Amino acid sequence: MGKAWLGLMKRFLFLSLCASALCLALPLEAQTLSLDSCRAMALRNNKQLGIARAKQQAAMNVRKSARTKYLPHIDVAGGWMLSSREISLLNNDQKNTLSNLGTAAVGSVDVSQVSNIITSMVQKGVLSPAEAQQYGQMVSGATQQFSAYGNALGEKIKDAFRSDTRSIIVGSVVVNQPIFMGGAITAANRMADISEQMASTSIDASEQNVLYDIDQTYWLVVSLKQKQRLAESYLNLVKKLDEDVNKMIKEGVATRADGLKVDVKVNEAEMTKTQVDNGLSLARMLLCQLCGIQISDKVSLVDETRDDIAVVSTNRYNKQMAMESRPELKLLNNAVELSEQTTAIARATMLPQVALTGGFHVSNPNLYNGFEKKFGGIWTVGIMVRVPVLDWGDATYKVRASKIATNIARLTLDEAREKIDLQVNQCDYRLKEANKKLATAQKNIQRAEENLRCANVGFKEGVMDATEVMAAQTAWLQAKTQKIDAQIDVCLSEAAMKKAVGMR
Repeated sequence: MGKAWLGLMKRFLFLSLCASALCLALPLEAQTLSLDSCRAMALRNNKQLGIARAKQQAAMNVRKSARTKYLPHIDVAGGWMLSSREISLLNNDQKNTLSNLGTAAVGSVDVSQVSNIITSMVQKGVLSPAEAQQYGQMVSGATQQFSAYGNALGEKIKDAFRSDTRSIIVGSVVVNQPIFMGGAITAANRMADISEQMASTSIDASEQNVLYDIDQTYWLVVSLKQKQRLAESYLNLVKKLDEDVNKMIKEGVATRADGLKVDVKVNEAEMTKTQVDNGLSLARMLLCQLCGIQISDKVSLVDETRDDIAVVSTNRYNKQMAMESRPELKLLNNAVELSEQTTAIARATMLPQVALTGGFHVSNPNLYNGFEKKFGGIWTVGIMVRVPVLDWGDATYKVRASKIATNIARLTLDEAREKIDLQVNQCDYRLKEANKKLATAQKNIQRAEENLRCANVGFKEGVMDATEVMAAQTAWLQAKTQKIDAQIDVCLSEAAMKKAVGMR
């Protein structure tokens, strides 16, 4: 069972490798793309659109950050400091006095009076000399003990006043809650919302520009492909005429000059075809680059082989659509709103600001219990109020400057509306003119084809010379070229009209 399974796997791997090699050996077929598929690929792969989407994400995070300004903020701080000397609450004289507290106390007492009293008592016979000597020794010992005790007590007091702050550890937790900031927080949040809207509108504007570029390049490729086919047809016509003229020269019914004229036309037709081929290759590369695919990929377009590619469309657009849909107007309107919020922030600096604050602070040594070497702390609650009193008109000047900037933004918006109104009118006239040119070009095609047919018949019957046939062929070429240009102009005019009114 295991050997059979292993053999089956080997056959499967072998067949897979053969299929892969066969696929690599076969030439890749060209992709057939429509205008909609090119647009979809461009929207997926365009780098500038990727940048615009990234900016929108950044604006969204800025907006979320602005929302946090309404909420309380908590900060935790801590630190450690080592110093060469400690903080001393006593000066050197006070320390020396405390160290000699007992000696100073004993020195303030007059011991000679006690000796005089004992001597008087001995003279009166109250005390014997031996008892007097014993009492004198007791007084001297007590004095020494009191002095020593006082000095020791002074040392203890001096040590109690030591802070031992050479190594300090501090920490704090602080909470700040804005209560009234003069409207600055509200204005900042509004500005963040507007910035996010502008980022989204910028994506729409970038998408419209990308789609407009795709439309132009797509129809450029279609135009060049149509002209390539036309150039091949024209080249075949002049080559056929060249063969007929050469036969006539051999038969003696045409001159060498007629042959040279036709040869010149053949060379011109070949050069025209070469130029069209090169232009078509470059246009395809540009289309691939805009679509986000390799420029070396082979692509063909759905509309390349169609004879009638233009659709007459009028009275579908109006100026109101442009005023509501153009991203440029939305951006300028957002700029006006942004400037108004900037004015609100500048005005907020002129108003009082109130915030609630609280926290907990700890230290080691404990500053609140005699500098003992333990952590100790306190909590605090308070209100902070900031009232601007004198700024020499700084805030007022800023508010005035911001209002002027807002007026400038409004004027810019009004000017843009006027220009877009003019642009829509221009595109409307261009679209109507393109449709008229197309109708005229289609009529000229019929006349040019009939003229060419008559010229060919007359040339065969000998009533027309080669020059007249070449003139008819040139007129036919011009009529065909005008028709292609008119068809493409209708498509481009409609694309321009869509962009002018803010449609995709």
